[in-house]
Amino acid sequence: MPYGYHGTILHVNLTTGEYHIEHPNEAVYRTYMGGSALGLWYILREVKPGTDPLGPDNVLTFSNSVLTGTPVHGQSRTTANAKSPLTGGIGDSQAGGFWPAELKFAGFDAIVIRGRAPKPVYLWLHDGAVELRDATHLWGLDTGETMQRIREELGDHRIEVAAIGPAGENLVRYAAIMNMANRAFGRTGMGAVMGSKNLKAIAVRGKQRPALFDKDRVLELSRWGRDHVENIGALAKYGTSVVVKAQNYVGGLPTRNYSRGVFEHAKEISGQTMYHTILVDRDTCYACATKCKRVVEVKEGPYTVDRLYGGPEYETIATFGSYCEVGDLKAIAKANELCNRYGLDTISAGATIAWAMEAFENGALTLEETDGIELRFGNADAMLQALEALAHRRGTLGDLLAEGSARAAQRIGRGSDAFLITVKGQEAPAHMPQIKRSLGLIYAVNPFGADHQSSEHDTSYMPKSSKRDLERLAMLGLTSPQDLDALNREKVEFALKTQYFYSALDTLGLCQFDWGPAWQLYGPEHLADYVNAVTGWDVTLDELMTVGRRRLNMLRAFNAREGIGRDADKLTKRLHQMLTDEPNNGLQITPEELEQAKDLYYEMAGWDTRTGYPTAETLAALGLEWIPGLP
Repeated sequence: MPYGYHGTILHVNLTTGEYHIEHPNEAVYRTYMGGSALGLWYILREVKPGTDPLGPDNVLTFSNSVLTGTPVHGQSRTTANAKSPLTGGIGDSQAGGFWPAELKFAGFDAIVIRGRAPKPVYLWLHDGAVELRDATHLWGLDTGETMQRIREELGDHRIEVAAIGPAGENLVRYAAIMNMANRAFGRTGMGAVMGSKNLKAIAVRGKQRPALFDKDRVLELSRWGRDHVENIGALAKYGTSVVVKAQNYVGGLPTRNYSRGVFEHAKEISGQTMYHTILVDRDTCYACATKCKRVVEVKEGPYTVDRLYGGPEYETIATFGSYCEVGDLKAIAKANELCNRYGLDTISAGATIAWAMEAFENGALTLEETDGIELRFGNADAMLQALEALAHRRGTLGDLLAEGSARAAQRIGRGSDAFLITVKGQEAPAHMPQIKRSLGLIYAVNPFGADHQSSEHDTSYMPKSSKRDLERLAMLGLTSPQDLDALNREKVEFALKTQYFYSALDTLGLCQFDWGPAWQLYGPEHLADYVNAVTGWDVTLDELMTVGRRRLNMLRAFNAREGIGRDADKLTKRLHQMLTDEPNNGLQITPEELEQAKDLYYEMAGWDTRTGYPTAETLAALGLEWIPGLP
């Protein structure tokens, strides 16, 4: 009997309304384990190069792992994958909450969705049963309303619902899929793919918990996490927004569309200020004691905020705050609510508006094109008006910004590409590559665009880093910590090896605040022990690093088939720009430094240094020679 998983993959054809259940053998689960590696097992076989991301031939997958739903902190995460309508390459997005665990309890390890329904539908999965139900009456509703209506309709308020809002329905290229109305499959536009398929929601409920091989050891790991949660106490207390002030202090809080790293109103929008003003609760995910999720509420004033939609994380505070030079925390919380309500990636939405503000202030975007909105830095009302417009593709401005900043700049021209902060068409998160230089390399080479959760950050691998951080990184073979400004062979190796580790975490569906190679609650010393206690296998840390490497190469192979390689592995001019404010006056990562680092990275990864594509030898060593259509 399988431990930790059901051995059931649901395949749904929305065009015909038919479905079937597949039972892969144990070797598939041990090789791919879950997450996007499992999703790409299907996508790489079925999605042909050149497929329209918003067409019926795109395949959308939701994949749990062999660990999802076990009673250990940080395991309730699902990965959504499809070809991205934002980047044209692979789309990859994870979400937490209770939906991932409930999907497992409903009896399924993963869902593979093909085709396009002739009218809006939603999928209802419960204790192994599958129903496609009419969603015409739900089309146009926001994510919270959709969740509540489905629960009422099915007569169970414990049903978990992953849904799109108007942004997904209107095919905004960075639309998100929301569960609990506040947990986002945020990046790469998976909500637009779901909208293109006329799939409004997936509702799940069940009591089918997979057996655990060593339940006592699993519970020991859970108790250990509970007893040591104070190791990340500031994160638990203040959430990810705890780093706002710290980032600003070191000159690394992206401000005015990434043109500088210090924001004069950082304190007013910090996690500490949120905690003492508008925070009303701390939320959590299934079986997790960290409780890092923010819940805010504003009942009076111009920016009322409904607590149903959670509260802003660090990236959201930065993109709608310092990126746009908005120092009003309540306005930022309202932007977060609207993104969660309408189903939008907060990073791409805020960064696209910041790009538009700079374009407007430099005359590249006219008042006529903004539909009369004075889209200037610091104008909170204009920011929220633009957000409402793009979520619904309303007017000239809304239709423009719904395309994302890279496509918008291409459409309007007038030198507006100088203001872009995109990689592969996706807007950058709020960690500046001028300061975190190996992270800048990862921004460039990451298959689905700039991402801050695909490797460990440079600050964990310095001579003055904590003893625990360095001891854990040594388990990955990283024993020569470097100064922050280094981008040498050792730092590139740090970037790649921690990318493999984070890739393994994404394959296993583990939260990167509870699990990681350095400062997190659980470290490398726990990972293989956890997998073995759940599954009864005998995996090692080295095998799990190979699992992470395999996933990364699958992602990269998908892009190679689309012709996305070394030429796309680049930062925009703004991301290379030298910082001129203290304390980081003069810092930058030059194009020449990045190219040299890429050569080292490709060599270490086993990729062709000319094209950036995985070599045939590397793919064969990882058991991936089966991938069709490679150049």
